[in-house]
Amino acid sequence: MRALPAALVVAGLALPSLVHASALRCDNKIVSEGASQLDALAKCGQPATKQSKTEYVTHKVKEGARGETRYGEASTEVTTSTTVEEWTYNFGPHRLIQVAIFRDGRLVDVRSGSYGY
Repeated sequence: MRALPAALVVAGLALPSLVHASALRCDNKIVSEGASQLDALAKCGQPATKQSKTEYVTHKVKEGARGETRYGEASTEVTTSTTVEEWTYNFGPHRLIQVAIFRDGRLVDVRSGSYGY
């Protein structure tokens, strides 16, 4: 019976490395999901690296009055763009590298990498 709880403890310890965090921790300050890049800069300083890209999403928008159901409705494709930035923070050899992901200037995800250097 004791082997099962020990296995659960080991599995529980491994789980956090597989889950994405929703907050960036810098010393005793926290930058929460939804925070601005300015807030991240104020609390964590400049990242070691920044990467930026533009993503395009195309979706169809039906034309016609709301709530109408018609056969052969026309639709229009609408393309929107969003800026995605990845900021990498290296807090040294005793902490994991943190990659903060921003969409249109707001924090949406934080991923952990290997130990810093």
